[in-house]
Amino acid sequence: MTASSMAGDASILINGPDTEKTAPPNLGVRGYEVIDDAKAQVEATCPGVVSCADILALAARDAVFLAKGQKWDVPTGRRDGKVSLASDADKLPAFTDSIEELKRKFAAFGLNARDLVTLVGAHTIGTTACEFFSYRLFNFSATSNGADPSINPDFVSQLRTLCPSNGDGTRRVALDTDSVDSFDASFFHNLRKGRGILASDQMLWTDGCTRSIVESYLGVRGLPSLKFNVQFGKSMVKMSNIEVKTGTNGEIRKICSAINEV
Repeated sequence: MTASSMAGDASILINGPDTEKTAPPNLGVRGYEVIDDAKAQVEATCPGVVSCADILALAARDAVFLAKGQKWDVPTGRRDGKVSLASDADKLPAFTDSIEELKRKFAAFGLNARDLVTLVGAHTIGTTACEFFSYRLFNFSATSNGADPSINPDFVSQLRTLCPSNGDGTRRVALDTDSVDSFDASFFHNLRKGRGILASDQMLWTDGCTRSIVESYLGVRGLPSLKFNVQFGKSMVKMSNIEVKTGTNGEIRKICSAINEV
């Protein structure tokens, strides 16, 4: 499961037509069954107490820890939202956004440039589909190899092997080709070497403001970056509190994929 929805009310988990889950930016999200299983076990022990929003926030923390990252304290007490609209995904950062647009979208949620770099750093684990970056590999520009000039030339051939022209656009590729399963600093080292998979990732190195933050997270390649890990927990807490619902606002869903019946 990724942090594809910035709302802290678990609205991305709701099934149905025209919900957040059906929006194009969220079609690649995986792991819903993990949240559903956790909710079922919690409900069997203490029904109506723990929200799907809290489970989602806790699961994100634990996933990072299992990938050799650090834990952080997760505030609980959220309630679940009753509305999920595909149109809300328009507010989410997109892989085709300029760096200024990314900053603007994050700022609209109360997140700054450091939060932007930090949260994108989650791409040290996980995958993306060829269709989201293959346009950077073929007929992109007038350069000698026809690829996005911000990509390291030695990396272009590797990516073309993984995602050939007219190949399967749904094929999954690691966002951090060096350590896909480890929450470490290698993602930031890749940006420095022009080995960012998504254009929106590589822009963090080409922009002066965000580049200085990337540099502060480099640490030792292949090892966790303490500064990055500490800030990641802080930024995740900020993000999980966006549009959070508490008290009588919202509900505690019985199952995460549907609002409660009245």
